[in-house]
Amino acid sequence: MRLSVVMPVYNERATLGEVIEKVIAVPIEIELLCVDDGSSDGSREMLAELAGRYPQMRVFLQERNMGKGAALRRGIQEATGDFVIIQDADLEYDPGEYPLVLEPLLQGKADVVYGSRFLGGGPHRVLYFWHSVGNWFLTLVSNCLTNVNLSDMETCYKAFRREVIQAIPIEENRFGFEPEITVKVARRHLRIYEVGISYWGRTYEEGKKIGWKDGARALYCLLKYSLKEGGSR
Repeated sequence: MRLSVVMPVYNERATLGEVIEKVIAVPIEIELLCVDDGSSDGSREMLAELAGRYPQMRVFLQERNMGKGAALRRGIQEATGDFVIIQDADLEYDPGEYPLVLEPLLQGKADVVYGSRFLGGGPHRVLYFWHSVGNWFLTLVSNCLTNVNLSDMETCYKAFRREVIQAIPIEENRFGFEPEITVKVARRHLRIYEVGISYWGRTYEEGKKIGWKDGARALYCLLKYSLKEGGSR
């Protein structure tokens, strides 16, 4: 079994080296696809240095900052593993939990697995109340529109059978990837599982980038793709 880890990178020099070391340390055959989205803080130079150290890494450079969705689209297109998982370049999610997320895929029970921050007994850093309310609301709207019962639509950790994710056209360039892919996965009647994961959230001072405008865009994307894809699960 070979796992393609797709990592979008934008100005994450402070955490980049540590998260890549954690990914490489996972006892699975891994292909790490890092897509730099126009970083200006030295992340590109660090990626080049790390790629020389780790043969499992492949680095792709966007000409300019195009957004997380655009970076993910590029990385997913380049993936060659049996399964694909999304990994942010910060330290909010623990690569050591890949085996947990992959288990339903390896058992042949799932096509897509979401790592939920709201299931299970893993540790979670206590942070912003209104972020949790916004996440709950977006997940509720997503579930109403798709007729699936997810607990965490906005989670980073989404794992797919490679042929499944490569067959889904990704249109969103920025943070609309999460609602877009959720609607499209549901509309294709794919087998979706959730597993509980830990979460080590960041503050804005520590580099968190998601804001209320991204939440508004997520709501727009849920409505847009629900209408565009048509039908219900």
